[in-house]
Amino acid sequence: MHVEPVLLFVLAAVAVVAVVRWVAGRTGLPAAALLPIIGIGYAFLPGPNIPLDPDIVLAFVLPPLLYSAALDSSMLAIRRNLATVVSLSVVLVLLTALLIGLGFAWFVTGATLAAGIAVGAAVAPPDPVAALAVGRKVGLPPRIITLIQGEGLLNDATALTILSVAVAAATGDGFSAPSALGQFLGAAVGGVAVGALVAFAVRVLSRPLSGDPMLANAVSLATPFGAYLLGEAIHVSGVLAVVVAGLIVGHHTPRSASGAGRLQTNAVWRLVDFMLEGFVFLLIGQQLPEVIRGLAGYDTTTVVVAVAITVGVTLLLRPLWLVLTLLAPGALHRRGRRGSTGGRAPVRWTGREVVVLSWAGTRGVISLAAIFTLPLVTEAGTPFPARDLLLFCTVVVVLVTLVGQGLTFAPMVRVLGLRADDNDQALLRNEARAASVEAALTALDELEEQEHDDISGQVIETMREQLRARLSRYRDRLSLLRDNDAAGPPISPQYEAALHVRRVAIDAQREECLRWRDAGRLSDEGLRVLERELDLEERLLPDRPARR
Repeated sequence: MHVEPVLLFVLAAVAVVAVVRWVAGRTGLPAAALLPIIGIGYAFLPGPNIPLDPDIVLAFVLPPLLYSAALDSSMLAIRRNLATVVSLSVVLVLLTALLIGLGFAWFVTGATLAAGIAVGAAVAPPDPVAALAVGRKVGLPPRIITLIQGEGLLNDATALTILSVAVAAATGDGFSAPSALGQFLGAAVGGVAVGALVAFAVRVLSRPLSGDPMLANAVSLATPFGAYLLGEAIHVSGVLAVVVAGLIVGHHTPRSASGAGRLQTNAVWRLVDFMLEGFVFLLIGQQLPEVIRGLAGYDTTTVVVAVAITVGVTLLLRPLWLVLTLLAPGALHRRGRRGSTGGRAPVRWTGREVVVLSWAGTRGVISLAAIFTLPLVTEAGTPFPARDLLLFCTVVVVLVTLVGQGLTFAPMVRVLGLRADDNDQALLRNEARAASVEAALTALDELEEQEHDDISGQVIETMREQLRARLSRYRDRLSLLRDNDAAGPPISPQYEAALHVRRVAIDAQREECLRWRDAGRLSDEGLRVLERELDLEERLLPDRPARR
């Protein structure tokens, strides 16, 4: 095997992903929408092309991406919005698959109900990568981010389960509603159980390994694959097992992991997300020419009707369902807002929020990976009904939503003026900071009362003075935030000046350490130790001081 061409291709792909991320960071355009366009352009050029292998995507790409997203999600927030999340990730996916299936059975020549449900299941689950990237950058409210995250975590398991039932019906004896429902419930319940079991095992392992960040990272990287393989081995939803494991582990990580382990784990998963997402979105665009070549046996009318049904149901059903569930009377549409007493008052969703959630339904790699798993022939030896047509419809839906909605999502959010209240977010963070310092002061008082022989009163008093100074800064900041009537947090010249002074001091220390190393007075190993200390200190500084 000649490895040079493969290595050259991988390096070129890495370069493209890096350049697109750089462009996206400066233009505000989502990389998830730009990369497929580049992939399409490359696919029509002479040279090697990489086909999408669904088994590799489902086993090696999807588990780490889902697990990383679950680690960053809030289990408590998803639980508070569970009714809406289930409505979008289960009920809406089921309706989308069923309506597309009926449309294919009635209007597409050569397609069956099971085949239509298969393509409906493939295009039903939104891929939230593009929407979340844009949403965080433009400052969408946390409640909308939570719903997009929760839906994206759970809908893949629903769609893949429906797809497996539809494929079994298309290649076997036909569709049975009771059997399909039983298989779906069994896969879902089993997936949740497996995910909880894996999360428990990880929590048990994390205690003795918390002191070694390398071992903790190894366990973290292996967890999504272990959950997926265990789920698939016992014929339940491996995808749901990964999601549940990630949510539980992420919820308990603040207690079970060390600070060094969390810093390293977060850095590792950010890199994994960056590389996998980049390669995946490049692959999406490269599949178009091969899929188009498979349409040679279909007349234009059949192709147009099939695409219209698939794209139409995908784009229109989501906003209709959101209007019915979020704006209709009842508990499902209500969300909580923190009141002055700490309780939660029911507040109706607004039309602007429904529009944003509707436009966040971009499809991605899971749709392509799912549809490419369709077998070439049935158990009877006949070709799978309209397989090439189903592939083309799925690719069109992915490109229309990923490129069309992805590129227009940020401008639409800005036009609607839907942003999180930065002042409220900064106020909440500083209240938590002040509360944490007060808890530390209480702990010092208790420690002083215990009269430890190896801890002098001077040591405790020094730490107490540092904490009191920090608490004073937080209370001053809280006073500014509570008296602020502007759209964003107030800008404090003293705070900005203090940040500038700290950065200048850190830079000077780093330069002096480098001079010691270059002069031969400090070893490279010693330099790395001191650099790590300064890096951690610098990491505590905010990226955008005005929002702190």
